[in-house]
Amino acid sequence: MRTEKKRNKKTAKQSLLIVLGSVFVVMGAIGVVLPLLPTTPFVLLASACYSLSSPKLARKLEQSRVLGSYLRHWRTGEGVPLRTKILAIGWLWLGLIISMVIAHSQIVYIVLPIIGTTVTFHIAMIRNKHKITQKESENGVSPFICGIEEKSATLTDETAE
Repeated sequence: MRTEKKRNKKTAKQSLLIVLGSVFVVMGAIGVVLPLLPTTPFVLLASACYSLSSPKLARKLEQSRVLGSYLRHWRTGEGVPLRTKILAIGWLWLGLIISMVIAHSQIVYIVLPIIGTTVTFHIAMIRNKHKITQKESENGVSPFICGIEEKSATLTDETAE
């Protein structure tokens, strides 16, 4: 009887996490299209919920064509492709301009450009994804590690002088 209660609690917890994860996936998917809603935090929350409740759903999210890239970029720290950043900023401003045209409100004309500028700055500050060159690919060296080694070698040379 006691193990049955534990099993039911675990199942209820898993069910709650699956529902929450699914809500976060929907919000993240909306964020892909709606510039004012952030995508990555919702996808990360969904991944955490699924990881704790359903490894099958967690794998499915990671392999997702649309949302999986957000997780991969976040986990590897590899940055965001420049094209993605340009598209995000373009969609952001298109959405803001449409909202301002529809709203016809003085406060909207003031607040949305401030939000847009802040989000644009944030997106611009995210590290660009580095493309692997032919030489790096042949050597099997990660460009990220290459950059760290070059910087550390430069720092070591400067401190030695």
